[in-house]
Amino acid sequence: MDISQRIAEMKKQPGFQDGVGMILIHNGVVRNWSRKDKSQVTALEVTPDLDKIEAIRQEFLRREGIFDIVIEAHGGTFQPGDDLLFLIVAGDLRENIKPVLSELLDRVKSEAISKREIGREAPHA
Repeated sequence: MDISQRIAEMKKQPGFQDGVGMILIHNGVVRNWSRKDKSQVTALEVTPDLDKIEAIRQEFLRREGIFDIVIEAHGGTFQPGDDLLFLIVAGDLRENIKPVLSELLDRVKSEAISKREIGREAPHA
């Protein structure tokens, strides 16, 4: 995703100037280590449930002060450093936007994305 381009497109929407005072962005990337035990990760297989992601997006669009939400979730096999998940949340005030980005991220990751870490195999003796 070209974040600058997506924001430029969002700014062209009717009502943007009246409804937006903040845009927050999440750009999730593949780590080269596992969250659970810090072991090395050489690749990550990701499967997003795009219908569930859209349902969650629609739910959060109804929150107070939210103007628009863009979610782009990639599926496939990725290497450390690759982009996986983009969230853009635009709205009126930080008190409304910050919790939405945090909750949205947690919900999408826990309910709509499955992943499998691939680690470096130990050398054979």
